[in-house]
Amino acid sequence: MDTISRENNSMLPVGGIIVGVIGLLLGGYSAISLSKVNKTLADHQVKIDKVDGIEAQAGAAAASADKAKSDILALQRSTQAAFDQQVGPALATLREDVTKIQESLKKPAPVAGKKGGGPVVAGPGEYVVKAGDTGAKIARAQGCSISDLVAVNAGVNFGKLHPGDKIKLPAKK
Repeated sequence: MDTISRENNSMLPVGGIIVGVIGLLLGGYSAISLSKVNKTLADHQVKIDKVDGIEAQAGAAAASADKAKSDILALQRSTQAAFDQQVGPALATLREDVTKIQESLKKPAPVAGKKGGGPVVAGPGEYVVKAGDTGAKIARAQGCSISDLVAVNAGVNFGKLHPGDKIKLPAKK
């Protein structure tokens, strides 16, 4: 005995056709969706290629920055070494010279002509300080600079000149 009756037999092919049509429709829809997915993937591939290009540029820039950093550090080390070897000792020498000059300015100026009772007379290349004289006034009157006057009179305090003091004059140029 057949499990399927004759009455239901006529519907079986129609059901198969309906299922087949539905399968075809789903397959067509799947093909269209797959086409859209492939197009989207192609669009994304272009973007991925751009990102890869940017990544390569960033890598090159990072390498360049690392090289610049190492160059700067090398330059810093060489500059520090040059300073330590050349500028540092020169500054120390200058400091010693300034200290010597400051010490010589602190020494009292030799007072000439105070031993005897007579007037002080200036010899060649000398000047006798008068009341109201300052180092600047003397330099101006003698046609020299104050620095030249100070240079030839080490130990003379030009802020405390007294009438009758003798100072040396720089040689005329």
